[in-house]
Amino acid sequence: MRNISSAMQSHLDCEVTTLCRCWILTRKDAVVMGFTDHDGDILLNDVACQSISGMEASAIEASLGFSVDGQEVSGALSSSAISDEDIEAGKLDGATIEVVVVNWSNVNQYFPESSHIIGDIIREDEHFRAELRSHTALMDQSKGRHFVRHCQADLGDGQCGVSIADAAFTKPGSVVSTDSSVVLVVSGLGGLPAGWARGGLLKWVSGQNIDQNIEIAEHYFEQDRVFLHLWKPMSHLPQFGDTFQITTGCDKTFATCKAKFLNGLNFRGFPHLPGNDFAASYASNSKKMDGGALIK
Repeated sequence: MRNISSAMQSHLDCEVTTLCRCWILTRKDAVVMGFTDHDGDILLNDVACQSISGMEASAIEASLGFSVDGQEVSGALSSSAISDEDIEAGKLDGATIEVVVVNWSNVNQYFPESSHIIGDIIREDEHFRAELRSHTALMDQSKGRHFVRHCQADLGDGQCGVSIADAAFTKPGSVVSTDSSVVLVVSGLGGLPAGWARGGLLKWVSGQNIDQNIEIAEHYFEQDRVFLHLWKPMSHLPQFGDTFQITTGCDKTFATCKAKFLNGLNFRGFPHLPGNDFAASYASNSKKMDGGALIK
């Protein structure tokens, strides 16, 4: 139940109202930003809510119980509000947004309408569209360990134990040319086997994309040239001479854990778990089926 002041309720009961919505965005790094769909800026609890961003919201889907509510908010990309670089750098990932209904003729009259977490963000030309998820969406996230064949740790975390700062797993490089917005010809990785950087992370050290991170989809060779295929385009097209640092990738298999990282004792999966093919197989007199270990 919303807590609405008597003054705000009196305004809501009027035949003509002067209402707008404000969005108070709080990033994980504690940066607070404000936006509004009003035609002028609004100062709400010392937060300046900008109108220049052209923010608009879809209808809110609200439900009782533990159902996940949803909404979308869209606006223009600008250097003074939300920029393409901010989205690419992940600064908005996991940010919280409080939606507030405000009487713009008297900003002391307002009430909080809902609170959300930013989900998927889609960029379209000079605009963005962000999915707003209710806090009950956090209950959909998997917790704890699961009986799966692949490792459940992330490379370099406390469960994994591998030091990705080791020179064997982190390499510098630079851009030679770009075949497209996602395919780079690079130098500095020539002595590594194909696929070494697949699934790894590239961090830009110089250029217009500096400090941004991007996952690597593929690492291969063609005619003595080294190629990196990025998962998505960067906010700025990489240029000749832009430098980067690459952390190798891990496909989370037991074989890779043992051979590439010498870390089989810390493998956080169940590589010998029988699959659906075993469960659906037929009984056979030629196989020993006594309940003992299948792999020793």
